[in-house]
Amino acid sequence: MEVLKIATAGSVDDGKSTLIGRLLYDTKSLTDDKLEAIKKSSEQRGYDYLDFSLATDGLVAEREQGITIDVAHIYFSTPNKSYIIADTPGHVEYTRNMVTGASTSQAAIILIDARKGVIEQTYRHFFINNLLRIKNVIVAVNKMDLVDYSEAAFEAIKRDFEALNLKSTYAEQRVSYIPVSALNGDNVAAKTDAMPWYNGDTLLEHLEHLEAADVYEGGQVRFPIQTVIRPKTEEYHDFRGYAGKVYGGSLQVGDSVTVLPSLIQSRIKEIYFFDQTYQEAVAGSSVNITLEDDINIARGDMLVKTDELPKIEKEIRATVCWMDNKQLQPGTKYIVQHSTNKVLSKIDTIESVMTTDFSGQIEANGKLALNEIGEVRIKLSKPIYYDAYKDNKYNGAFILLDAHTNATAAVGFIN
Repeated sequence: MEVLKIATAGSVDDGKSTLIGRLLYDTKSLTDDKLEAIKKSSEQRGYDYLDFSLATDGLVAEREQGITIDVAHIYFSTPNKSYIIADTPGHVEYTRNMVTGASTSQAAIILIDARKGVIEQTYRHFFINNLLRIKNVIVAVNKMDLVDYSEAAFEAIKRDFEALNLKSTYAEQRVSYIPVSALNGDNVAAKTDAMPWYNGDTLLEHLEHLEAADVYEGGQVRFPIQTVIRPKTEEYHDFRGYAGKVYGGSLQVGDSVTVLPSLIQSRIKEIYFFDQTYQEAVAGSSVNITLEDDINIARGDMLVKTDELPKIEKEIRATVCWMDNKQLQPGTKYIVQHSTNKVLSKIDTIESVMTTDFSGQIEANGKLALNEIGEVRIKLSKPIYYDAYKDNKYNGAFILLDAHTNATAAVGFIN
């Protein structure tokens, strides 16, 4: 079954957790005991409705404060598709959490309170989705019941967001607008009679209509080696396969490929998925590949088509989101984890800090603090084989690891 990964973002009290809870309820994805616990808790709080936010806010602090703090991954499915929702916090102090949740998502839902409209935090939510090149962005205008289901209120928010969308640097990004009331369930999974002026899809219908081709980005094929398969059994005594996941494009039997970093060339002999052989492996396929030549290949190497070589350099310029309490400063050493490859590196320069309201960049003053997003130059102890993030999301992304603690210090996107 097709799986769609969705990131959500919203400001305080926009009703994001309630919206997700409503989706779970309407798709019958809540277990009986979970639903009973929600009913009981809602009654204890004196509510005359079910507080669906209790279905997603797992931390005690989240329940007490009514805000999302950490990233939670929530799973539900319909007969047509499975969904993974990265419920990310919207506060500026949790920018790193939002970037983490959105980094693996294929679509995004940005909530806007119909009473408040587009606010400063909306700019940041859209900026991050733009930075991470999330192709499908759904603007859910929530709490329409509190503005008497006003078409004028919805259209005003739509106009404001369209003005913001003009600042986007991602031409292929598609933005859709849906008026909803998460509390009442209007236009979440079922159409409502309360807004006869709206003729579009419900939120769930829109998600159901997103095809895999709409959410996956194309590009030149990249096959990073996860591990080398050597069964050493009597039946497969001389078998040598290379396991990994296909990114960007597709690989076919007979394709001429180049092994990086050795630059040795060969051809694909067979493509296996478990014990079945295939002629082609498309993007997103986890497969085992054999080559016509016996080549020394290890984890961290990469197979690419011979006429589609990436850049191979010892210095990169990248946009990074800083996630460590200890500030980033020039001259510090980190480990760059790029694909399956780990390389020791040194921060050369911090060029600027990016404003998340699309207003430009400011001086970095030689540092990058927690939750800030900036432009940096990094020198590497050995070359990596990369693409710009805009050309290949997988091969253009990396993380920085603290060389002493091995903690994740930043996520980066190569320019």
